[in-house]
Amino acid sequence: MVLCHGTPWSSQLWVPFAEALARDFTVYLWDMPGYGQSSKHPDHAVDLGTQAELFTDLLRHWELPAPHVIAHDYGGAVSLRAHLLHGVPFASLALVDVVALRPWGSDFFRLVAENTDAFAGQPPAVHRGALEAYVVGASHRGLTAEQRHTVTAPWLTPEGQPAFYRQIAAADQRFTDEIQDRYPELDLPVKIIWGREDTWIPVDRAERLTAAIPGADLEIIDGAGHLVHYDAPVHLAIALQRWLTHVR
Repeated sequence: MVLCHGTPWSSQLWVPFAEALARDFTVYLWDMPGYGQSSKHPDHAVDLGTQAELFTDLLRHWELPAPHVIAHDYGGAVSLRAHLLHGVPFASLALVDVVALRPWGSDFFRLVAENTDAFAGQPPAVHRGALEAYVVGASHRGLTAEQRHTVTAPWLTPEGQPAFYRQIAAADQRFTDEIQDRYPELDLPVKIIWGREDTWIPVDRAERLTAAIPGADLEIIDGAGHLVHYDAPVHLAIALQRWLTHVR
């Protein structure tokens, strides 16, 4: 199985789940280019279209003919594009609080896109404060110091600070507009999991996405926001294990 992260996260968000699921599956984790421990070179494209193409290439490099894919946030758009536009077969697809339906992208995204250099050039202490305030808002229950460090550390280096704003500036709804009307074509088992208190991508998107995908199964987790991995880790782990046992 392959676990896909979103923005501004990294594969570290999935590590505890990968370790648990590795008892029954061979699990692959990857950092999208521009995220986590991957290259943050300013010349490297980080838009969703490029990420989907690279994901396609990576699955072929790993020689995975039809893996189970679990995706969060941007990882949903990346995996859906890989399947619908690039013909990558999946055994199943689990979508956890994903970017998949219009409208998406906040006023902050648009502000960064219009002033990327100014944001990238902020004093490090100002950047840290803004970054921490931003990511904490993704959790309904609040983040521990360790969790906050896990999600912010890649963006606090001299290389990471401008990379954080570049990946936001590269966000463009057209990458989901190009596939949204094709969701009824999906012909594979699909599980949709959502935090009921997700303020980043409200739960009505889960209901709309479920209606758009034939046979999709929806599970809503109470007391969890966008970072359901931290807000309700046991519930998420059990939901994924039951799903994978069902479709395996």
